[in-house]
Amino acid sequence: LLCPCLIYGAYIFLPFDAPLLPTVSTRLVYTLRCAAFATFPIVLGMIVSAISRLCSSALEPFGELHQEVEIHRTYVSQSVHLFILYFFNMAVLVTYLPQELLKLIPLLTGLFAISRLIFWMSYIIGHSFRAFGFSMTFLPLLAMLLWNLYGMFVLEPENLLS
Repeated sequence: LLCPCLIYGAYIFLPFDAPLLPTVSTRLVYTLRCAAFATFPIVLGMIVSAISRLCSSALEPFGELHQEVEIHRTYVSQSVHLFILYFFNMAVLVTYLPQELLKLIPLLTGLFAISRLIFWMSYIIGHSFRAFGFSMTFLPLLAMLLWNLYGMFVLEPENLLS
């Protein structure tokens, strides 16, 4: 329930509009530029993972990892997988959205980045708290996937493969 409320509130109250994007290629470039910001939590996680690995007391660099190193490595790995899914769904979504709804692209990107950071912090605190951050990442991704499938098979079935 929190994700739709956050997106709706940001859509209504944040004072910016998407630029005029009449063609599919300009929309894809816009999505690509927005998606670059979604990589921030992943890069931050890689930096923290590298620092924790360097500061680890392990004598063998390829040996078994300590829990603090494993947490960051797992976060980065899961975030990369979710980012790939997010990016492809966002690229398809932008082709179906009307011009007045293109403001959702940077808002969904911001939600993805904030959700990954929340997941990371909750994962560090304890395994039982991480479901909140994961659901804030996964449920909007699932909603995008469902909208994309609806757009492909119901709204424009004649343009499915073109």
